[in-house]
Amino acid sequence: MGAYQINTGNEIEVPVTGWSAGSWDSGEWGYGGVTNAPMRLWSQSNFGEDLFFAYRGGPLLYWQASGGVEARGVYVSALAGASDVPTIANSVFVSDIFRFGFTFGCNDYGASTLDPMLIRWSDQEDISNWTPSATNQAGSLRVSHGTEIVCATQARQEILVWTDAALYGMQYLGAPEVWGAQLLGDNITIAGPNAAVYSNNIAFWMGTNKFYYYDGTVKTLPCEVRSYVFNDFNQEQSQQVVCGSNEQFDEIWWFYCSSNSIQNDRYVVYNYVENVWYYGTLRRSAWMDSNLRDYPIAATYSNNLVYQEYGVDCNELGTANPIVATITSAEFDLDDGDHFMLVNRMLPDMTFEGSTADSPAATMTLYPLENSGSGYYNPASVGGNNSASVTRTATVPVEAFTGQVYTRVRGRQLAIKVESTGLGVTWKLGSPRIDMRPDGRRG
Repeated sequence: MGAYQINTGNEIEVPVTGWSAGSWDSGEWGYGGVTNAPMRLWSQSNFGEDLFFAYRGGPLLYWQASGGVEARGVYVSALAGASDVPTIANSVFVSDIFRFGFTFGCNDYGASTLDPMLIRWSDQEDISNWTPSATNQAGSLRVSHGTEIVCATQARQEILVWTDAALYGMQYLGAPEVWGAQLLGDNITIAGPNAAVYSNNIAFWMGTNKFYYYDGTVKTLPCEVRSYVFNDFNQEQSQQVVCGSNEQFDEIWWFYCSSNSIQNDRYVVYNYVENVWYYGTLRRSAWMDSNLRDYPIAATYSNNLVYQEYGVDCNELGTANPIVATITSAEFDLDDGDHFMLVNRMLPDMTFEGSTADSPAATMTLYPLENSGSGYYNPASVGGNNSASVTRTATVPVEAFTGQVYTRVRGRQLAIKVESTGLGVTWKLGSPRIDMRPDGRRG
């Protein structure tokens, strides 16, 4: 018979009602409380080749690389010379230059209860010594804005610390203060412990109703798809939000739960070079980008680790399946808005470079609108086709593909959709052009 050394915890945030829910003496007598049992979240950081880690609301743990991969982690309090090690913490961290061990939200010296706004750090280069003295640099401080520390990450010259209401920057000051905290922004929100990332010398994060960034000043990140994201966002599962960078394509990714899902099933991406947003459906529970690897690594709900951006097909379960790739433009005016326009030809401007299929193809569809509130196909196409296939016909000496397609749609506005559904297909879209002429004022 086997037993877990550490309870595995909840996979998701679980609603709890009744006498065990909520804090003691909250609410009226005779009414059970309502709260969420948190999901099991781990934080970890390298201490040289070793690993310093903990789960949210648990003890501090340490794994030594010298013991090999078969060696188990141990309690930090069990290490030689351990002193005043926090017994409970919400997250842990190691500063990259000065090599201090940090806990964010932990018990104070001589106490056993968790203070969610307390930060403590070990002596420099000593993950086991947490006792402040005149001969070391261990210490603590408490931030004041908010009710709990949510997450922390390393920035270029500081450690960024988010509470549920503010952003702080921690700088190394040297003895006797050692570390100090400066309030960088107030009256902000953050969706969860993994909702922030530092990339391109800028911190990006997802709040509970909008996006933010910090480049020396905290600002709201303008987002054209904000309503789409937050009007269909399961706030009860906000701790599952995962943020990561994709440096190869200058992107910041967020995975989150849609309103009717208890697992991350949606993503939204911000490209900070092009300053554009895009979104889609993809189930990922974790994400890690690294300069040591060619591709980001992500975790799936089928319990696999996969390379993102590698290959052109989905091989998550060991069998290649086509990836449905689709993008639809915003609606745009065909003229000044008073005339209907008849579109009878389109120049696709696509390339299939990198495809492994012999004749990769994508479908381009035109969606005409009478006006911005009419919906697609109102009025309907006046005849002919409103979609066509664009196919690669040669790869050398220059990649050749369908140069023009004929269509026949009529409207004041138009949206263009490109989609591929076959195996071995990858494509890039340039600047499609359409051939059109005025076609009257009335529908």
